[in-house]
Amino acid sequence: MTTDQKASVTTLRKQGHGYQRIANELGITVSTVKGFCQRNRITSQPVQYDEVITTKTETEKIVCKCCGVPITHTAHTRKKVFCSTACRLKWWNEHLDQVERKAVYSFTCAACGKEFTAYGDKERKYCCHECYIKDRFGRRTA
Repeated sequence: MTTDQKASVTTLRKQGHGYQRIANELGITVSTVKGFCQRNRITSQPVQYDEVITTKTETEKIVCKCCGVPITHTAHTRKKVFCSTACRLKWWNEHLDQVERKAVYSFTCAACGKEFTAYGDKERKYCCHECYIKDRFGRRTA
């Protein structure tokens, strides 16, 4: 690494740039930049995430899919779709047709003989709790 590159790495790193960005700008490898910074204890200034604006948030306002409340997006994280867990659960429960269920199994009830489908439990034997009680405890003789 040349003296000019070392000076550039130091300047860019102190401005808060990451290893990858510095490496791309200077045309050197990420490991070279990282090694130089660690050996010389060059740290970046903490980035204020409220000030960082990604191109997605500039062009597209992010609102909750359920209630329409604006969502604040933190840089370097996955894009939020819902403002809270309550909104996420409410929306998915109202839109069950959009859920891609892969573990749906078909059965015949051991008690009543009715055919039914169940999600998730491939060992299920009864269509409902009532059939389970009748089959399991209803045939006892005193």
